[in-house]
Amino acid sequence: MKFKLDQNSPVPLHAQIEKYLRGLIEKKKYKNGEEFLPREVALSKKLGVSRNTIRQAINKLVHEGLIERKKGVGSKVVNNKISTRLDRWISFTKEMRSQGITVVNYLIDISLVQADDEVYEALSVSRSKKLWKLEKIRGSKEAKYLYSVSYFHPRVEINGNENFVRPLYEVLEREHDIIVSISKERLRAIQAGKKIGALLDLDNEVAVLKRERLVCDIGDRPVEYNMVYYNTDFFTYDIDIRREL
Repeated sequence: MKFKLDQNSPVPLHAQIEKYLRGLIEKKKYKNGEEFLPREVALSKKLGVSRNTIRQAINKLVHEGLIERKKGVGSKVVNNKISTRLDRWISFTKEMRSQGITVVNYLIDISLVQADDEVYEALSVSRSKKLWKLEKIRGSKEAKYLYSVSYFHPRVEINGNENFVRPLYEVLEREHDIIVSISKERLRAIQAGKKIGALLDLDNEVAVLKRERLVCDIGDRPVEYNMVYYNTDFFTYDIDIRREL
């Protein structure tokens, strides 16, 4: 991207550089934070201005949340993460739709399996029974955002013929008369490992957010035991905490 400062322009130099940087961060190699932007020293030499002038332009973009500085490394474009809330229960599809993102289903698989002990314990089901297991990998055209695994209590009467492209709790309510009421959740950061890394196209050592939840009906009876692994490059969770006075 060719650029030359106009020394005779009434527009301040730092403002001209800011405009140049705004165009630069739209280039593919910078847009998703894949590469660092040119260093301040390099830009200073290239444009023939002081580092303070370069820094003034960069600071504007930092304050707008468009780029971030890595001390001793450089500046890069901030990934556009999807921010959702812990205090609001809404389907992933509807959440993405509200943010103008079209959901891509990379995997939807339903199978009848023998589950791990923790699943039977959570659902209060005898280990002699097989459980229906629903796996999904979802995201956008750009990337895979999450991998989810759900196990259902036999009471739900899943048969494997459901259309799980539709929001899960909509399917449970319309096809099985199950109305979910409460979600008991736990969040923690874990290493992706070989399996999750392969499913989400991540390095094994990368940290992912694991969300475990037990979903119950209006009678507080277990309906679903669910585990979701989030690609934290694209997903964050927000929550407001009010201090009691």
